[in-house]
Amino acid sequence: MPGPFAERVVVVGGGVAGLSAALALAAAGRQVTLCEAAAEVGGKARRLPSAAGPVDAGPTVLTMRPVFEELFDAVGESLDAHVRMIRAEVLARHAWDDGSRLDLFAEAERSEAAVADFAGPRAAAEFRAFTARARLLFEAFEAPVMNNPRPTPLGVAGAVAGDALRLLPAMAPFSSMWRAVSAQFADKRLAQIFARYTTYVGGSPFLSPAIMVLIWRAEAAGVWYVDGGMAALALAIADLATARGATIRRTTLVREIRVRAGRVIGVTLTDGEHVPADAVVFNGDPSALSGGLLGRAVLGAAPTLRLAQRSLSAWVWTFAGRPDGFALDHHNVFFSSDYRAEFDDIFRARRLPREPTLYICAQDRLPARTPPDGLERLMMIMNAPATGDVAPSPEEIEKCQRRVFDRLTRMGLTLTPPDPAEALTTPAEFARLFPGTMGAIYGAAPHGTMATFRRPMTRTRLPGLYLAGGGAHPGPGVAMSCLSGRLAAAAIISDRVST
Repeated sequence: MPGPFAERVVVVGGGVAGLSAALALAAAGRQVTLCEAAAEVGGKARRLPSAAGPVDAGPTVLTMRPVFEELFDAVGESLDAHVRMIRAEVLARHAWDDGSRLDLFAEAERSEAAVADFAGPRAAAEFRAFTARARLLFEAFEAPVMNNPRPTPLGVAGAVAGDALRLLPAMAPFSSMWRAVSAQFADKRLAQIFARYTTYVGGSPFLSPAIMVLIWRAEAAGVWYVDGGMAALALAIADLATARGATIRRTTLVREIRVRAGRVIGVTLTDGEHVPADAVVFNGDPSALSGGLLGRAVLGAAPTLRLAQRSLSAWVWTFAGRPDGFALDHHNVFFSSDYRAEFDDIFRARRLPREPTLYICAQDRLPARTPPDGLERLMMIMNAPATGDVAPSPEEIEKCQRRVFDRLTRMGLTLTPPDPAEALTTPAEFARLFPGTMGAIYGAAPHGTMATFRRPMTRTRLPGLYLAGGGAHPGPGVAMSCLSGRLAAAAIISDRVST
């Protein structure tokens, strides 16, 4: 029969989701112990050293700022009092092989004018219509999907039924993201810009559903830089959770989630210590559970992720370099001239793209700041298949780097890193850092119309075990991870322990 609420909670993993859950639970009076295997919290929001200082090696885009404001407000604190954020003036700078360039801005009017200059007045009208479409979808699905711990197709359909006549055409339920965006924009360069938002959640625009156009609304509403890098946000949440009574144990690896009589009773660490708990929040990839990495007792708690279901991985370079010949902004995208071939390579052939789209974050280029005279902190991302079970050979690394840097040179950007190979993270390294993922950074790929509902939800099949993080509902991204942590905390606070 239902008994008291869970008092003791163990959080396994100190990513943004685990930290958000720990803060919310500690503020609600729960006894919280967070176990993080690494020496520092943050999960994928990690930093790596360079000659110019620490470089963010994970997420660099923070959108949906209100999600974090609500997290801090709920515990009687102000986000601004703990984290300094700078709003981006330029959302991103985009470049193509033909020499064309387009900046999108925080102000919609500036973006519309830039689009008109870039592709004509018809394109500006298409941009207005696309922005309205993204806003409509975002506002319709934010509550019944993103803020719902267990959305179902029937429940979501019921929640939006009153506005179905407007929503169904905007959703384009039988279209892929690429087909829908290509129909919206006559200029296929604009289609590339807005279709690429599927990569933010680990998918191909040719396989992901058209409803993902709503991601543009999140970015158009504001992009923020965190002073000190994204890791500073994770540290601020960790410090506040500690101040509210949570215990954060770093370099502490959980060997097993323990179960008795069909319910979670705590965790066992690699040194044999047992940490008792009434509830456990797992802030790791759900595939680690189904793969047996946390013990046999939790094997059935999350679905098994097959090879074909993996999301994108990446090759990520983090280094100090000197850019020349192309005026970088903070966020820069250098597009492939054959977008379909790029994603066919990744998801169908499962090989490195022969002509990749490249993202470069010039982390010292911030509004109202002069870029450094000399070495800058740079991160470069190339999307790749999640082949983390096979490490690339030195020859493969050299060949890939030559292709990538030669491509940038052809597009007008020369980078002179001291030795980029020393600052490269491949899918094999992601697989080691984040067990169970095989290098897939975003969990399951968001492919197909039912992808949202197939994603592992907050509550698992095992009483007392909850999921939080980019591999679980509501999905990848810093803001979504924070939401997932808050959803897990709310579920624990509301659920009663069976006795």
